[in-house]
Amino acid sequence: MKKIIALASAVAMSFGLASCAGNTETDGKTITVGTSPGPYSVLFKDGIEPILKEDGYEVKYTDFSDLLQANTALAEGSVDLNVDQHSAYTRVFNEEKGADLVNFTDIPTVPAGLYSERHASLDEVADGQSVAIPIDASNLSRALNLLKDAGWITLKPEANPALLTVQDVADNPHNLDFKPMDSAGIPRVLPDVDWGVIPGSMSYASKVDPKLQLFQENLRPELILNATTTEDKVNEEWVNAVEEAYRDPEFLQSVEDQNVNNYWFIPDSLRG
Repeated sequence: MKKIIALASAVAMSFGLASCAGNTETDGKTITVGTSPGPYSVLFKDGIEPILKEDGYEVKYTDFSDLLQANTALAEGSVDLNVDQHSAYTRVFNEEKGADLVNFTDIPTVPAGLYSERHASLDEVADGQSVAIPIDASNLSRALNLLKDAGWITLKPEANPALLTVQDVADNPHNLDFKPMDSAGIPRVLPDVDWGVIPGSMSYASKVDPKLQLFQENLRPELILNATTTEDKVNEEWVNAVEEAYRDPEFLQSVEDQNVNNYWFIPDSLRG
């Protein structure tokens, strides 16, 4: 079958995606991907592109420094596809920008995780310990949901799971000391705190040892990553080819083979 480049363990990956100025007026066999920093564009390049090439497609890349830029280019038609967002992000982008982006398939996703350099088990949680959590609204909600699922806190019944703040904590029996900070800083402070909740893309970018992860969030459906295009392209043949590539049994097995400590979550929708 397709030559799938072995997906390196996430903490060892480094990437340099070839950049190509995008104009997607093509013959239907060229796919231009807008990439953003993180594991998902790397996964596409290493695991999906070889499958598409065997199907006769040429894949080009245009690199962006963040997802907002990549989405803007996608909405404007200068790229065909990106693979770095979940449906919750897409919905907000479409509402704010008047865009028509469409998620067309789930993809393997790196959930947020609870990490520690000081402790080896959740059973070691104790009174007054420090927990670094993201300060931005989206990832703060994910962190508090994770801590609830770990059994460390409870949330007020009326709290919106997607819009949580520390004020929504109903019970904190261990008197955990929450330390909100920029997500990018949490990997750096792990030696100085008891626990840290790190978003998946940030744990990848910071090369955090996946063996330090002691608990993983239960991904809500709207937080599973997707391949995304625009409404006018969603019925093109290459979209189906990308969708089928993510369901390829050998591709999925290659992800499983390199899945240190369940770093990757593989949606059931991808399994035949």
